[in-house]
Amino acid sequence: MRGSIDGLKSSAPLGEMLPAVFADDYLAQHFVAGLDEVVAPILNVLDCLDSYFTPALAPVDFTRWLGGWVGAETDGTEPEDRLRAAVSAAAYLHRVRGTRRGLAEAIRLTFGVEPEISESGAAEWNSRPLGPVPGERRPRLHVALRLPAPTPADEHRLDSLVAAARPAHMPYTVQVTAAERNPER
Repeated sequence: MRGSIDGLKSSAPLGEMLPAVFADDYLAQHFVAGLDEVVAPILNVLDCLDSYFTPALAPVDFTRWLGGWVGAETDGTEPEDRLRAAVSAAAYLHRVRGTRRGLAEAIRLTFGVEPEISESGAAEWNSRPLGPVPGERRPRLHVALRLPAPTPADEHRLDSLVAAARPAHMPYTVQVTAAERNPER
């Protein structure tokens, strides 16, 4: 949350901008010095404006707002590093939305693990016309996710994410299971 910062000096003091007749006027200089204290945080934000639109540098609350602005797939519960990564990748994810790669990347950014995606589609090239159509006749999409400690909320979040990022015509199913732990040696 931005606000006033005690002792923040203005990058453009108003006292120096007054006409010369007020340069030695005690009342005028102290009056505008009080305004400097109010205006300094605004000027500081404007001086650093490019940093506010760089998710790695912006304050967390502004990054959350920026995520809504660019349509990042966030729900407000992700850790700060995943939030910043999702906001940074939002434009790219919009370009690949509806593809297997786009779905996998959106899930990886949200959950931090690679999903297992199986689908009915395929692509093939053949020099002869009227060849067999590749892929399965009925469209389907299945997304499986293995998490260290899954919760019912994870399955709901995955379902929402797949519903938003899949091709519009594709029926889908999701499954969240516990990841197998490696036995310690």
